[in-house]
Amino acid sequence: MASGFAGSFWSSDYAGGLGVLFGKLQQGVQENQQLLTVARMRADAEEVYANSLSSISPSSERITGGFSRDEGASVRKAYEGVRTEMEQAAQNHRKIASNIRELVVSPFSRWCEAHALRVQGSQDDLQSRIKIHDRQAEAVRKFRSQYYNKCRLVEDVEEEDKLAFQDPQSEAAQSPKMKVPTIKMSEPEEGENEPVELGDETYQPEQVKKILNHMLDTIKIGEVKVPILGLYQNTSSGSDITEYIQKHLNASSVSYAERIGQDMVNAGFLRLIGNVGNAFANSSRMNYQWKTKVFQMTGVPEKKKPLDRVSSTMSQDSFTPDSPVGAVQEYLQGWNPLNNQFPNETPSERLRREARESDERYKASVKKLDSLRCNLEEAMIDHLRFMERCELDRLKAIKAVILDFSGAVSNVIPSLQSTVDKMMLFQETVQPMGDLRYLLENYKTGPFVPRVTIYENYYNSVDEQTFGVDLEARARSDRKRVPLLVTTILTFLDNHYPDLEGDEARRGIWLVDVPLAQTHDLRTAINTGKTFPHEVLEKYDIPIVASALKLYLLELPDSLVSSHVYEIVKTIYSTTAADASEETRVSVIQSTLGQLRLANIASLDAITTHFTRLIELTSADEGYITALANALAPCILRPRQESTLTMNERYSYRLIRDLFAHKDAIFGELKRASTLTHSSSGAQRPRAISTDESNRRANYEERSRAIAAQRSPRATSPAPRVGSHRRDRSVGGPETRFPINTTSPVERRGTAGTRNSLEVPGSNDNSPVVDGKGTNGVDSPPEHPAPSSTRVPLPRKHAGSLARNAGKRDSVGSLRGEEAASRGVQLEDKPMDD
Repeated sequence: MASGFAGSFWSSDYAGGLGVLFGKLQQGVQENQQLLTVARMRADAEEVYANSLSSISPSSERITGGFSRDEGASVRKAYEGVRTEMEQAAQNHRKIASNIRELVVSPFSRWCEAHALRVQGSQDDLQSRIKIHDRQAEAVRKFRSQYYNKCRLVEDVEEEDKLAFQDPQSEAAQSPKMKVPTIKMSEPEEGENEPVELGDETYQPEQVKKILNHMLDTIKIGEVKVPILGLYQNTSSGSDITEYIQKHLNASSVSYAERIGQDMVNAGFLRLIGNVGNAFANSSRMNYQWKTKVFQMTGVPEKKKPLDRVSSTMSQDSFTPDSPVGAVQEYLQGWNPLNNQFPNETPSERLRREARESDERYKASVKKLDSLRCNLEEAMIDHLRFMERCELDRLKAIKAVILDFSGAVSNVIPSLQSTVDKMMLFQETVQPMGDLRYLLENYKTGPFVPRVTIYENYYNSVDEQTFGVDLEARARSDRKRVPLLVTTILTFLDNHYPDLEGDEARRGIWLVDVPLAQTHDLRTAINTGKTFPHEVLEKYDIPIVASALKLYLLELPDSLVSSHVYEIVKTIYSTTAADASEETRVSVIQSTLGQLRLANIASLDAITTHFTRLIELTSADEGYITALANALAPCILRPRQESTLTMNERYSYRLIRDLFAHKDAIFGELKRASTLTHSSSGAQRPRAISTDESNRRANYEERSRAIAAQRSPRATSPAPRVGSHRRDRSVGGPETRFPINTTSPVERRGTAGTRNSLEVPGSNDNSPVVDGKGTNGVDSPPEHPAPSSTRVPLPRKHAGSLARNAGKRDSVGSLRGEEAASRGVQLEDKPMDD
C-alpha cells in the first residue's frame, strides 16, 4: 500500500485512525475560516480608513477665511497638493478593499464552503459504513455463540445416548411409553422498550410509536374475507404498505421497501393472511393484518367485529380471527402436527438440525461481514485519497490566497512595499507538500494491515477460506511446507515474466499501486480454502496477482517473520550493526530465523529466492531494490503492536535488504540445520564401507600400471587361501569406485581446509558433486524442496548475455554449481558383486 493518507490512517477498529484524520481536516476547515476572517476584516478596515481620509477634505473646507482667500500663494498650492494626495489615498484604500473582496473574500469563501461539505460528506459516509460493519460484527459474535452452544448440546446428547445404551437388559426391561402430544405455548413477545431495526436504521420505541401512528392514519385499512377462515379486520394490502414506506421512510427501491416490510412482519406488527408463510411482498393481492400489539403501542382503538350468535350450522363467516371461535381455530391450527415441517423428528435430530442451521447462519454472517469489511476498506481508501487531494488543494488555496492578498495591497500602494515583501516572504514559506508530510509524520496512526474475521470452525477445520488463516495451519491443510497460494502465484508470475516487454515492466509489477477493489475481486475468487487452477489468475493483470500475494501476507494473523522476534531483530540492527562484522550479523540473523516455524522459513525462502532472482535477471539498480524492500517490509515483518515509535522504525526494511544480499548464507545454513534435525537418528549411525566391486578388475589393472610406472620394488601379494575371500582396497582419487575420500578424519582436517561444522556439505568448489548428483550416480534429494517459483523464466534479452556464461548458468539463469552445492553429497551402500 502506497504511503499517504490511504496507507497511514488505519487502526484495528477503523474509527480510531479516521477520527484522528478527520479531526485534522476539521481543524483545516477552521483554519480556512480564520484566514477568511482576516481578509474580510482587512477589507472592512481599508474601507473605513478610506472613508476617514475622504472626510478630511470637507472638514477642512468648513473652516472659512483660510487658504481660500489666497489663490496664488505657493502655500495654498502646497495645501491643495496635500489635500489632493489625501483624496487619492482614500481612493487607493477603497481600491484595496475592493480588490480584497473580489480576489480573496468572495472566491475563497465559496471554496471554503464546498471544502467543508466535501470533508463532512466523506466523514458521514465512512461513519455510516463503520456502523453497519460494527453491527454485522456484533451479529457474527452472536451467531458464533449460538453455533457453539448448539454444537455443545449435540455433543451432550451424543454422550447421553452412549450412556443410555450401555445396558441393553435394563432398556429391555422398561416398557415403551407412548409419546403424549404436548401443546407448546407461544413465547411472550419481546419487551416494547427495546429498539426496533427496520432496514438499515434502528428506531427507539418512541420513534416506532410515531411511525406506526402515522401509518395507521395514512394507509388504507379495511377488512378482507378469506374463504373457510372467515373475515379479517384491520387489514392493508402489501402494495399500500410499500407505497407508504417508499414515500415516508425514504426507501430508495421497491426491494428495500419490501425489506422494511419484512422487518415489520418479523417485529410482530403485521401478519400475512390468506396465504402460507409470513413473507412480505409488494402485491395488491397479498393482505396483511395489523396485530393487536400495534394498537396497544399507539393507543389507537382497534376495530373488532361484534360477536355474532353462532348458529347450529357453524357458518364459516363466524370464524373470524378476532372472535373466540377464530382464536381457538388459529391456536389449534398452530398446534396441528400437520403444519410441522419435521413431524417425526426426534430431539437429537432436532438438535443436529438446529446446529446445522446455526452453522449456516454463522457462515453466512461471516461472509457478509467479510464483504462489508472489503467494501468498507475500499471506500476508506477512496475517501482517504480524495481527502488527501482535498487537503493538498486547501494548502495550495491558502498559498494562493496569501499571494492574492499581498497583490491586492502591493498593486495599489507602493509605499507599503516593505509590508508586501514581508507578506510575500510569508507566502513563500508555505510549503504544501512539507505541511502534508508533517501531518503524516506526526499524526498517522498505523499502516494498512487489514484485520480479517475468519470463520472459526468448531472442529478446527480451515477448508473454508485461505486469507486470514494461520500460515502453518494453511500449509498443514495443503499438505505442503509452503501454502499452495504462495507457490501458485509465484509460479504464475515466473511463467508470465517473459510475456512482459522489458525489464522495467517486469520489475514494476511489484511497485504498482493496484486499486484495492480489483485486488479484493481476485481475493474473493481464490479465497476458497482449496486449490485453484492457473486459469483463475489468467483473468487478471499480472500486477493484480502480485498485489493479491502482498494482501495475503498482510492479512496473516502474524507476519511471515513472526512479530515475536521483532525485538530481537531490532536489537541486531541497534547494537551489532556498529561494532560487529557483516558475517557476525548474518550469523545472528540466521540463528534468529531458525526460531521460526518450518512453514514460515520455507515460505520466506521461496519468496526471497523469487525476488533475488528477479533482481539479478533484470539487473535492478539500487533505487529499485530500496523501493521493493520498502514495499515488502510490512508484508515480511511487523511489530506485535503498532505505536508512534515502531511506525518510524526501519528494521523490517534492513532485514529484507540483508535477506536479498545474503540469501544463500542465511537459508543454506537454515536448510542444513533443518536436515540435521529431521535426520539426526540416521546421522549418528556409522556409515558402512561400500562393498561395490563392479570396477574391481579395472582398478586392479590401474594399480598395477601405477606400480610398474614407479619402478619401485614391492613384494607381490600372497595368494589367497583356499576357501577364503579377499577384498583389495583400491587407491586413487574420486575417479575410483569409492565416492568419498578414504583418509582418516585427522588427515582430512589437515587437507580439506577449515570448513565450519555448520556449512552445507558440497558448498566448496572441490566437493565431488557433478550436475546435482552424488559421485555414486544417485540423485541427492533437496533438503528443503523449494517451490517451482524459484526458477524465473529467462527474458529473451538476457539470452545472449547468459549464453556467454554457459559454464556457470543454465538456460534459465540459475547457477548449476549453486544448485549442486545446496544439495550436498548423498552416500549409498550397495552389496558387493562377486
